[in-house]
Amino acid sequence: MISRYSRLAVAVLALGLAVYLFTISQISLGLLLILISALFVLFFFRNENMLAAFFYMRKNNMERADYFLRRIKNADETLSKGQAAYYNFLMGTIESQKSIFQSEKYFKKALSLGLRMDHDLAMAKLSLAGVAMAKGNKREAQNLLADAKKLDKNKMLTDQIKMMQGQMGQVGMQKVGMQSYQGRKRM
Repeated sequence: MISRYSRLAVAVLALGLAVYLFTISQISLGLLLILISALFVLFFFRNENMLAAFFYMRKNNMERADYFLRRIKNADETLSKGQAAYYNFLMGTIESQKSIFQSEKYFKKALSLGLRMDHDLAMAKLSLAGVAMAKGNKREAQNLLADAKKLDKNKMLTDQIKMMQGQMGQVGMQKVGMQSYQGRKRM
């Protein structure tokens, strides 16, 4: 793989060569080199493995998305802050399919680095609410669900939020039932 700054250097060289080709009337080759230069600039700002992972996530192919995300080594150092946030968000999403408790660290890190889109923030907070509920921390789960509800302006997660609130109500009823059962048992 070419390092990040080497890509920028190749882009500058290709652009310089394109200008030279324009001066000697090789317009078509010059345009081709400008296109190649633009691709190198794009890959300077966007990691190609992240682009592939996003593509496979949209196709719901988690194995391939996981493969491309695992190819990124030292994500905190090689990716920009925004890309590192989305790297952790995608890793959390994939890990939540395997183990919800392993995904918690990725979602927390994604939130701390700063996701840009409100629906991504809502999804991360909804997932963290599920983790908090699984751990039995109802107050934290309620706070995270309230935050997710505020951030879900397009109402894309309304059904999941309602379902989780219903599950929290059932968990609360089960605890009340267990406490009253234990109280009767003592008598």
